[in-house]
Amino acid sequence: MTVLVTGTAGFIGMHVALELLARGETVVGLDNFNAYYDVTLKEARAARLRGHKGYIETRQDLTDSGALLALFARHRPRLVIHLAAQAGVRYGLENPGAYLDSNLIGVFNLLEACRAHPPEHLVFASTSSVYGANSQQPFSPHHPADHPVSLYAATKRAAEVMSHAHAHLHGLPCTGLRFFTVYGPWGRPDMALFLFTRAMLAGEPIRVFNQGRMARDFTYIDDIVAGVLAVADHPPRPSPAPRGGDGPLDPAGSPVAPFAVYNIGAGRPVALTDFIAVLEEALGVEAVKEMQPMQAGDVPETWADVSDLAALTGYAPATPIETGVRRFVEWYLWYYGDPRG
Repeated sequence: MTVLVTGTAGFIGMHVALELLARGETVVGLDNFNAYYDVTLKEARAARLRGHKGYIETRQDLTDSGALLALFARHRPRLVIHLAAQAGVRYGLENPGAYLDSNLIGVFNLLEACRAHPPEHLVFASTSSVYGANSQQPFSPHHPADHPVSLYAATKRAAEVMSHAHAHLHGLPCTGLRFFTVYGPWGRPDMALFLFTRAMLAGEPIRVFNQGRMARDFTYIDDIVAGVLAVADHPPRPSPAPRGGDGPLDPAGSPVAPFAVYNIGAGRPVALTDFIAVLEEALGVEAVKEMQPMQAGDVPETWADVSDLAALTGYAPATPIETGVRRFVEWYLWYYGDPRG
């Protein structure tokens, strides 16, 4: 099977592509290698993929609709896993246009390419950030996601809605996955684990927002990859409401389209202070904490209800935070070296 994976120079994209290649699939990897963060790290991820038979690298931008259509015509992917996006909540205050280009225009172009050359299934990345001001915990795909508090979240929610409309109008099976704070080796430098590790090794203070009164459903990368690929094997079908009922037969699905949305997380929030303590243990360094107020666009807690995904695929995230953080630290010290000598 030929699989198109977008964002293969990114954190999750590289890991998903590696697992597909290990299974013997042909992977067409697309990335624009933008400079949102260290391009050298992106190049290093891409180098890991190039050594595999069956990997085809494509450097292009999703905003180039003509090149994207040509790519689909050339490779005719049976499965599309869309992981490319402009990520980051806080960066939306600095460069909002990047979110419109990647998360709206790029998604539209991808949907149009799928309409012209339909794959069997489009799996796309969404985010826990779409829950925004919703305070009901744990977050469930059945909860409203109508009050995003960041531009990033707003564009990702809009991408969900556009994909649903496309699925309804053109019959393309689409599944959205709302990721919850993914971490692990080869992670993103703008994420807390990376920022904390770098600062602690340099003897610098770490910024702890909301005075430390935060919790996140930290999800290890291997558990994410397992969930993504399990979902890929289950393209949704329209799930009309039963006679006399008030909801679709598949609660995660749509009554009018082959479309579904699932949470993909660990299902167990960790207090930020506990997370920092685990990192201190792994590094053998005590953090100097610089307490900060809540940042604009952020939320105090995330917690994923993954029961729908578990019912569909048997998804069962199993990596404890202590194991995942230790593996990240081991990778970080291998990749960057230990400044302590």
